[in-house]
Amino acid sequence: MTILSDSGADYDDSITSDSVIDPDDAPVGLSDPQVASQKREMLDAVNRLRAGGAHLDLDIPVIVVLGSQSAGKSSLIEAISGITLPRSSGTCTRCPTECQLSRSSEPWRCIISLRIVTDESGAVLAQPRRVEFGEPIFAKPLVTERIRRAQCAILNPSTPAIHFLEPSPVAVEERQLSFSSNSVCLEISGKDVDDLSFVDLPGLIPGGDPHDSALVQQLAEVYICKESCIILLTIACETDFENQSSHRLAARFDPHGSRTIGVLTKPDRIPPGEEDSWIRMIQGDGDRKEGGIEFFSVKNPDSQDIKNGITYEQAREKEAQFFSTKAPWSGLEWLYQRRLGTEKLTRRLAQVLSNLISKRLPELEAEVDKLLEQASHGLSRLPNPPSSEPVGEMLRLIGAFVRSVENLIDGAPDEDGLLQALRGPRVDFRKAIRQTAPDFRPLERPSKSESPTIPSPPSFLSDEEEDWEYRPSDSTVAIYVEDVMARANSAVTRELPNNFPFIVKKHYIGAVVKRWDSPSKQLFDCTKKELNKRIKAVIEDHFSNFTYGHLKQRVIHIVQGHIQKCADAAEQHINSLLEEEQEPFTMNEHYFMEYRSKFLGHYKGIRQKARSSFIDNLESSDLFMKCAVSKVIAGLAELDLRSIDPSFLPRLLPPDPTEPAIEIMAEVRAYFQVAYKRFADNVPMGVDRTLLRGIKIGLEAALFNGLAVGGAGGYERCRSLLSEPEDIIERRSELQKRRERLMKAKEELLQAFG
Repeated sequence: MTILSDSGADYDDSITSDSVIDPDDAPVGLSDPQVASQKREMLDAVNRLRAGGAHLDLDIPVIVVLGSQSAGKSSLIEAISGITLPRSSGTCTRCPTECQLSRSSEPWRCIISLRIVTDESGAVLAQPRRVEFGEPIFAKPLVTERIRRAQCAILNPSTPAIHFLEPSPVAVEERQLSFSSNSVCLEISGKDVDDLSFVDLPGLIPGGDPHDSALVQQLAEVYICKESCIILLTIACETDFENQSSHRLAARFDPHGSRTIGVLTKPDRIPPGEEDSWIRMIQGDGDRKEGGIEFFSVKNPDSQDIKNGITYEQAREKEAQFFSTKAPWSGLEWLYQRRLGTEKLTRRLAQVLSNLISKRLPELEAEVDKLLEQASHGLSRLPNPPSSEPVGEMLRLIGAFVRSVENLIDGAPDEDGLLQALRGPRVDFRKAIRQTAPDFRPLERPSKSESPTIPSPPSFLSDEEEDWEYRPSDSTVAIYVEDVMARANSAVTRELPNNFPFIVKKHYIGAVVKRWDSPSKQLFDCTKKELNKRIKAVIEDHFSNFTYGHLKQRVIHIVQGHIQKCADAAEQHINSLLEEEQEPFTMNEHYFMEYRSKFLGHYKGIRQKARSSFIDNLESSDLFMKCAVSKVIAGLAELDLRSIDPSFLPRLLPPDPTEPAIEIMAEVRAYFQVAYKRFADNVPMGVDRTLLRGIKIGLEAALFNGLAVGGAGGYERCRSLLSEPEDIIERRSELQKRRERLMKAKEELLQAFG
């Protein structure tokens, strides 16, 4: 036995055109005594799943009766269920009617209820609501009026349902809606009832009011679009098949007809000469693997029979007589005779539904688990509902946010941390400050036609600085020895000869310090920008779900104000450091004097080599030059200047008139070496203390006071700030109710397979 699969395979291929089993002797699905109990339990499980609203989330097996208006759907439902539906001119069915039939040893009984899935405005409820509509009915003739009143209750959602159970005849004439997706549910049980469930939909309206037509079609599409929906396509033989909109709608969702069973109604109204086209539909080869719809035909009472009060039994007798005596139906082979009559259709529907339920119930367990996981995940992504203690919740939020900010500022061994992000700008700042070193050159300024000579860097700095840090990049800002000498001479007031005022050195130091302003501000701006970005991210983490009450916006405003105060303090601190550096000062005398001595020797060496080749000759490895040096040393010995080595010979050179300038260069350069290292530490340390670590101080109090958590009205203010939008409330309610439905469905499935 093959069961319908999602790929479009047959529900059941046990009955084909080649079958030689008499249909009256074949198994009848839920009516088979060997499997009746188990099948009935599964059908009951499916009915309970639908009653609990699981069909809103799951593709639950169901038979849906689809047909155009006046296609004989109501008569077909009456024939299957054994009850009489309300009759009126025009459209009889204006809302879905769910029929749950079950065989029972108890007396015949019908329980009518309303299943409400939308509210008065048409919005879908998160949880369907079941409304009992009157007491159980034990006499079939009483069902018709109760159904009519139940449908009126559905079509008037603003009126309590109990109002339509009152005897007043006006109650059943009211109509607030023309159609509704809410359902009238019939639970029918008895000894002569087959185990079957189906949904009767309002008939499709060809023409007429466009709004009503669209509403009815949309309602039908909601059901038949699902793969586990068996479409019972009702076709009236009195109308051309291709012109019936129900056929086209079914073909759109089931193009191969693999889950559609057709039923031809009103076969007695086929125009003369057109019987063959309908007979061919019945004579379809029945091989579902080839696609195509399996068609049945039924003959139900006409309007005159109904007026005459024909009984259910009489109707079935007349139907059997029609198909057995009326040509061309009576001439069909027995293989196709089994597709004629309500009882055979009901048997087939029960069989198909049974097989589909057997297949789908095990699959539903996995689907329920997946949907439960999705619902739980969706709930976890939503913020917690507002607390009943808003002040306590606000204090908790503020505390958690402040702790996160403190962790951010304190730093963590994370490559994406705040302090790690600031390491690069701090290194760039130190490099920028180092590049402001005065480019002193103890040489005469070259003419415009000469290329400038770049002295070799001091070798004693190689152990503490990288090579790039002390190589001058622009000769246009170089300071030559005559520049310093001219500056020194112009500053002389009452000093003794060869003495120059301190203001000369201060001038060069001040010029360097002025260039420290831009790198300092750049480090400050970069730090502030990175801090703001990180703090905004922390705010987003803690308050992203609190925009509706403007809590997030208020927190952003308060925190930005607090950061600005700290930034002002940091900027003021940087300005103070720059101002202090304008006055040269150091207590680090040892390093200053050491650097002074080294730079003085470095500059003098460059100067001496530039003035004369004498020094180069002394250091030459040329044999002739070595011989000449030896002769000079010997001559000095003859003059009684003994113990003289070549290193003494440079002293014989005449004095350098720019010696004072060389000393000024050495002293200024030595001071820079001490001052820049001090400044390159003090600025980042000050920014860290006043701006970064500074925001931790008073942040919690700023938020507490800024949000006015305490004092009179604090409770209401906190409640308002913590409020959430309606869509979040509705989404949470929807997910919670969906989870409840799915949990209930899971329990039903566990019982079905327990």
